[in-house]
Amino acid sequence: RESRATPTGTLRINAPPFAARSPVFTELLLEYARRYPDMHVDLVTEGQLRDIVAEGFDLGVRVASLIPSDMIALSLGESQRFAVVASPAYMAERPRPLVPTDLLGHVCIRVRLPDGSLYRWHFEKGGDTAQVEVSGPMTFDELAVSRAAVLAGCGIGFFFEQDVIADIKDGRLVRLLEDWTPPFPGLCLYYPGRRHPSAGLAAFLALARERASATTASR
Repeated sequence: RESRATPTGTLRINAPPFAARSPVFTELLLEYARRYPDMHVDLVTEGQLRDIVAEGFDLGVRVASLIPSDMIALSLGESQRFAVVASPAYMAERPRPLVPTDLLGHVCIRVRLPDGSLYRWHFEKGGDTAQVEVSGPMTFDELAVSRAAVLAGCGIGFFFEQDVIADIKDGRLVRLLEDWTPPFPGLCLYYPGRRHPSAGLAAFLALARERASATTASR
């Protein structure tokens, strides 16, 4: 009982880069570090899906739809959302897109996925969905480069809201097609149910449940 109250050792976590940047996940990690200073957190960020059991991870972080069916999932308590953005300078010379297909007449910054394929921008409104294969002279797989290109007026970009919300609030970027980018189920922790969790993992999951409950209660 004492060892579970003060866990020691290493907690290995696998997460995609956007999840690692998520404030809700970052704050969870920092609070865990404060509460359990004898634990070492080893976070590996990569875009490709991994078999966390085969590769020795204690848990992973993914959006709910990508979690394997044989894993136990635990929601982090916050939804996520996409944001379509452009610089004021870019929009000053062009018509504002009103529906997703209007993007076909614009210069867009394309997104390359970890498997090498190009991401088709996904939209949804009132039960209708659309996937648009945008075009443009630039294709990136790195958030910082894509954001810099959009800020420089090179075209329209597609991001997770959390990565550009400060730019939107400060007027550096203009949000487009907001009614076509509704919230969707957010990040979840996942881990194998057939294993008895270590003290460090059990403490991390308990803290995640505590913070998710607090988030839900505050809404």
